[in-house]
Amino acid sequence: MKIFFDTAEVDAIRTGVESGLVRGVTTNPTHILKSGAVFEEVVRQICDIVPEHVSAEPVAHSADDLIRGAERIAGMHPKIVVKIPMTRDGIKVVPVLESQGIRTNVTMVFSPTQAFLAMSAGASFVSIVLSRLEKVGQETDRLIEDTMLIKQNYGFPSEVIAASIKTQPTLLICLRKKVDIATIPPSLFDELFQHPLTDSGLDQFNRDWEKVRTEG
Repeated sequence: MKIFFDTAEVDAIRTGVESGLVRGVTTNPTHILKSGAVFEEVVRQICDIVPEHVSAEPVAHSADDLIRGAERIAGMHPKIVVKIPMTRDGIKVVPVLESQGIRTNVTMVFSPTQAFLAMSAGASFVSIVLSRLEKVGQETDRLIEDTMLIKQNYGFPSEVIAASIKTQPTLLICLRKKVDIATIPPSLFDELFQHPLTDSGLDQFNRDWEKVRTEG
């Protein structure tokens, strides 16, 4: 499973990529607003940092506006994947954009049947958004399991993105179900390195090594 960052904070992205473990980034208007940067500038900066993939989102609703916005954003950099909303117009434009060589990431997917529609339309990526479901008390393990089963059963080439993961248990479910990509905040990425037994074990080794040095 590939790790993507879900942020527009350039410094955090650079640190993640330098670890050799972060392959891409997904952004949205909220992330761009929090970064305080101009949309075009921050997206180009991120594209220069990440190895593979930057999802960026046009602000549009009708099919024609989505196509125009997608063409504009995709033209900014070859690493850009255009986020398309899970709507009738959104699904309508997916095959049009994909036929032009513009990779799409259908987002705001909250059910396996929505994921099925996005895969059927030929989206390169399908984002099942997990944290919003968990925030309203809905479990996400069945959504993850059913989406991956649908992909397997029908041989869809779309890559499934488990989007907006906030906790390690949810990330572990995604790993068990062979999700293609997980998007996580930099804070959760940092947590993955940590365990109290690692800290205590290393502290013990350091204390023992000091004794070896002084007594030897």
